[in-house]
Amino acid sequence: MNRTEPRTLAGTMELLPNEQILMNQMKQIIENTYQKFGFLPLDTPILELSEVLLAKAGGETEKQIYRFSKGDTDLSLRFDLTVPLAKYVAKNYGNLSFPFRRYQIGKVYRGEKPQKGRFREFYQCDIDIIGDGELDIINDAELPSVIYTIMKELGFDKFSIHINNRKILNGLFESMNQKENSTDILRIIDKIDKIGKEAVITELEKIKIEKNNIERIMQFIEIDGTSDEKLEKLENLNIENQTFKIGLKELKDVIKYVRMFGIPENNFTVDLTIARGLDYYTGTVYETFLDEYKELGSVCSGGRYENLAEYYIDKKLPGVGISIGLTRLFYKLNELELIKTEKKSISDVLIIPMLEDLSVPIKLATQLRQEKINTEIYLNDKKLKAKFKYADKLQIPYVIVIGEDEIKTNTVNLKDMKTGKERNLELNSAEIAKVLKS
Repeated sequence: MNRTEPRTLAGTMELLPNEQILMNQMKQIIENTYQKFGFLPLDTPILELSEVLLAKAGGETEKQIYRFSKGDTDLSLRFDLTVPLAKYVAKNYGNLSFPFRRYQIGKVYRGEKPQKGRFREFYQCDIDIIGDGELDIINDAELPSVIYTIMKELGFDKFSIHINNRKILNGLFESMNQKENSTDILRIIDKIDKIGKEAVITELEKIKIEKNNIERIMQFIEIDGTSDEKLEKLENLNIENQTFKIGLKELKDVIKYVRMFGIPENNFTVDLTIARGLDYYTGTVYETFLDEYKELGSVCSGGRYENLAEYYIDKKLPGVGISIGLTRLFYKLNELELIKTEKKSISDVLIIPMLEDLSVPIKLATQLRQEKINTEIYLNDKKLKAKFKYADKLQIPYVIVIGEDEIKTNTVNLKDMKTGKERNLELNSAEIAKVLKS
């Protein structure tokens, strides 16, 4: 027989069970937090019709799409969760209640060159709030509250949510007669943390921005101080541009409401270098960083967009959203040993039968599961020592042995595998469950 070497496609992630348990726990924390804030679950297909999925796509995005034909149907794998959301809202507009608050956690696919920590298949965890015609600015301040809650639930204290408004930047460029170059300038500014100040200046020169305007741009993004001091310095620039003024007011409002949501001052900041590279962000933008691990880059980002579904429907649907790249975040945190993959089993107790008739052990296991206790039965014919070794290797916290003597006396010994202590209990699921839950 010719055997094929078992190997996994580059750019995809497969985890050992202990790692997968931890990944699932992180995913559950994110999902539970989204639900706490009242976001509704949504699951869109991984496969979409190419003409629908690519209605807006172009350039690099389209090059990264996994696209193929099945029969006469032109199909593509989704490359994010936002475009499927836009299609969904347009398709179901008449049946949705607005503002529409949805979360989705699912895999997306991009044909990028695989690198350490960057994947072709990866989980995104998104939330969005979509308005019908309009959406109040306070919604932009609620999402940092969601980010803050998730980061705390994941066990992080030293992190900061960087907040800006693209209207401020666009207004600045308009005041310098650089509106036509605003997208290119924003993309360059957005890279300042990665490539540095001098490289940013060089790239601005390449797109023929005049020296005095480059100086104004650099002075602008280097405004420092506390969030309030930065807002005051922006005010004192006295830029007579309507876009700039609207953006500054929105940013002031967002910071005011962020404080109202109870986010501590050391966990958020106004950051005028945050632009977000994607073109559809039109107002508030966010990036979230672990303060002691800036090399990770942003672990959660997003912002405000003016019209989610303009390529599918003539309704104006403004929205604001954030996305967490869970696969990349897990990979990086695991690599830096900031999270521990210690749990090797999800079983709370292992039942070890030592008799031929398995009806009593199976009945007890079924009853314990009904009591919300994760219960496993060892069903293979091995010696008792091997069965205990199995429990020990998987770090299952408790073991119950059931043999003829236990059935005769209607009692069992519940062994704590960590301490070695045993408790004699009635062979009764309610009593055993009570002890396991305590």
